[in-house]
Amino acid sequence: MKRKTTNKTADKPECCGPYATCNVESIVSVDERGQMVLPKELRERAGINPGDKLVLTSWQVEGEVCCITLVRGQNFGDLVMKQLGPVVNGIRSSK
Repeated sequence: MKRKTTNKTADKPECCGPYATCNVESIVSVDERGQMVLPKELRERAGINPGDKLVLTSWQVEGEVCCITLVRGQNFGDLVMKQLGPVVNGIRSSK
């Protein structure tokens, strides 16, 4: 079952919406410089190319980071607008 999205150009469910699935893709190591390597197979399937931007977000519980998420830079704006759009529109309409 497909779900309509707020992205008018997309004809697929939201990436992080309720119909998305979560998969453990691999375990990566952090080297002494703090660098990690995303596995080639995952980069290819995700269409991640050199120079692409990924937004790293952290989830915290009681001030302690418990989860780190990577979101494609081009999708991040849509996620932010989905969350903040109603707030921004409310501020604009109250003026």
